[in-house]
Amino acid sequence: MNKQELKSRTKQFAHRCVKIAVSLPSSPLGRHVQYQLIRCTTSVAANYRAACIAQSKPTFITKLGTVIEEVDETNFWLEFIIDEDMMNNAEIKNLLKESAELTSIFIASRKTAQLNNKSTIIDRK
Repeated sequence: MNKQELKSRTKQFAHRCVKIAVSLPSSPLGRHVQYQLIRCTTSVAANYRAACIAQSKPTFITKLGTVIEEVDETNFWLEFIIDEDMMNNAEIKNLLKESAELTSIFIASRKTAQLNNKSTIIDRK
């Protein structure tokens, strides 16, 4: 999967999560989860875009770390919606699957970038 495809995938993931968030109950808990889910899922897409234009390999690696944290937090809130029976929707389970796949992709990307960065440092010596 190339950079453009992953940018599109993270953006679509954010759109799908936002749709779930805005359909949550209008209770104090519903509004809290809605805000948290919207914040972290849109952060996944925004921070991945930022990683793509990073000025250096260390900055890219740091941004990917933020993306991993945000996608994991998104996963938490999706699980929380299920745990609290806030919504009965198969789409949440699909989003959990997508969240797990994105987490795996970003962890693998960060590991590769870290290895490449180490070899670049060694090559300079």
